[in-house]
Amino acid sequence: MGAENPWWANSVFYQAYPRSFADSNGDGVGDLDGVIAHLDYLRALGVDAIWLNPVTVSPMADHGYDVADPRDIDPLFGDLATLERLVAAAHERGIRLTMDLVPNHTSSAHPWFVEALASAPGSPARARYIFRDGRGPNGQLPPNNWVSVFGGPAWTRVSGPDGPGQWYLHLFDTTQPDLNWDNPEVMGDFEETLRFWLDRGVDGFRIDVSHGMAKAPGLPDMPVTDVKLLAHRDDDPRFNQPGVHRIHRAIRAVFDDYPDAVSIGEVWVHDNALFAEYLRPDELHLAFNFRLLQSEFDADGIRDAIENSLAAVASVKATPTWALENHDVERSVTRYGGGATGLARARAMAMVLLALPGAVFVYNGQELGLPGVELPDEALQDPVWERSGHTERGRDGCRVPLPWSGDAPPFGFSERSETWLPMPPQWAPLTVERQLSDTGSTLALYRRAVELRREHVGFDSRVEWLPAPDGVVMFRCGGLVCALNAGDEPVARPEGQLILASAPAADGVLPPDTAAWLV
Repeated sequence: MGAENPWWANSVFYQAYPRSFADSNGDGVGDLDGVIAHLDYLRALGVDAIWLNPVTVSPMADHGYDVADPRDIDPLFGDLATLERLVAAAHERGIRLTMDLVPNHTSSAHPWFVEALASAPGSPARARYIFRDGRGPNGQLPPNNWVSVFGGPAWTRVSGPDGPGQWYLHLFDTTQPDLNWDNPEVMGDFEETLRFWLDRGVDGFRIDVSHGMAKAPGLPDMPVTDVKLLAHRDDDPRFNQPGVHRIHRAIRAVFDDYPDAVSIGEVWVHDNALFAEYLRPDELHLAFNFRLLQSEFDADGIRDAIENSLAAVASVKATPTWALENHDVERSVTRYGGGATGLARARAMAMVLLALPGAVFVYNGQELGLPGVELPDEALQDPVWERSGHTERGRDGCRVPLPWSGDAPPFGFSERSETWLPMPPQWAPLTVERQLSDTGSTLALYRRAVELRREHVGFDSRVEWLPAPDGVVMFRCGGLVCALNAGDEPVARPEGQLILASAPAADGVLPPDTAAWLV
């Protein structure tokens, strides 16, 4: 495939959260052999690539995003040989495999940080991280007012031989110290990690917190410390600093030695012009745009999110990306209202998602219409729960294991009845087994939509907005017309041959909370 049409530019990626996908060894936690066992399921779904959440060595304080060894597989998931088997088995089925990498921070159990704690202030070992003296009498106050994304201060003080010592920066959990990307050793090590996996046939990476790494020079105070108020501001000194682009150019130089590999950035940047900078020809190939995921189920909001996402990449002629769910946000069924209404809307939005040009990401369980789960307090594991003082429940509700078969938990996910997060018994109608035998199921809808997308939405497709009544989103992309009724009343279905609908749409009518594809 040529440089004009790289494989990833129109692909459907399937995000496999390995802890929750399938358990092969009966310990209640999903693993790499579980993914291998269900590759034929993914091939039948029609996906082009897998994005695998972190499987490298980790104490699992943040479920793998706290990495102690980026160049080995955690025994919880298997070993290097298992990963190599997965790459080979996926490739045999025409499926690419991308992994998650975490460049902003390491685990506090990483040998580098262990060495840093044992070393003196100003030592080369500490220079790999961001250690600072505190403010105030005896340095007892943090170096600045930065807060952690997970709640609480972003600084922790370490003990020295003579009592309390310096502070280290962690934008996430205390067990995730931030690396100092001004230190050339850090890029050198990251390059080694990239090449380690690319040489083993991995097809690319999702790069965690791609807007992080570079911190504002001098580490000035934050303008506000209420994280909710920062959501739509781009003046946060913790993130999106100009220096991050030098880092991405260095990363891209490694990728250019592997012309078929893809880099996908997690970029939480609100301003379109700033977002586009990450996608310049010598930086990332793709970057997640979360506008559609953040939109309400509202015609104007959905159209605005799509237009915004397209505009964000247009100035640098980059490929748009689309997602409705991932491991960090509430399930779309729940987000759109829950119950039958939430499911109907999530099914309709799946058709909008798959009618759009570019790279599409589907999170495991999304294709089953899984809702979020209200877990009991004692089951919660996300560090957000503890760090917020039990005020934020965290992300566990969207990470519950997948139901494969049977009528009761663990629904074929594991041989062990107690899974790492408990599965709700009311998921019996949502199992893969049950949905495969129902032509009207959400799984059947996804399979058919992915198949039709391949036929009708090409590499060079553009979104053309069509006139539509209030409450309706309607556009043409490639050979497909997509109409979504986000209003309260039925509307006349547009002209054309109906090839797919998210709910019965007979007699030329498009009911509320329904989408249709026409040619």
